[in-house]
Amino acid sequence: MVALGKRQPELYGTTTAAELDAMLLDEAGKLGVSLDIRYTNVEGEAIDWIYEADASGVDGLLFNPAGFVYAGYALRDCLKAVSLPCVEVHMTNLERRGMQSVTAPAADGMVMGLGIDSYVHGLRALARLIRATQGG
Repeated sequence: MVALGKRQPELYGTTTAAELDAMLLDEAGKLGVSLDIRYTNVEGEAIDWIYEADASGVDGLLFNPAGFVYAGYALRDCLKAVSLPCVEVHMTNLERRGMQSVTAPAADGMVMGLGIDSYVHGLRALARLIRATQGG
């Protein structure tokens, strides 16, 4: 994700990962939720973080599987094994690009095709989902 803003700007825009993080932290503050942002290109590391989040009482997961969208079956199985509500986000419309996410069946919802706003909408949806599951 460190290449965000540089890699294929015609698809992903020019917003950097640091700018996206700032946007999401600002939105999290408005929603009254805390946010821990992590990036990795290693599927096993992502899996470890998800199990850690579930065990430590994290309320939900907003994730972009990125390259794992094609072959992240271990990631998908991990998501199915935890009790965390989760929302998958993509900046581009996978359907338009002829792609299908292997992790999507494990997500409670998906937001895609809205550029950087996919993350903001995804975070809002996740906050509502968490509140609904907590009875609030």
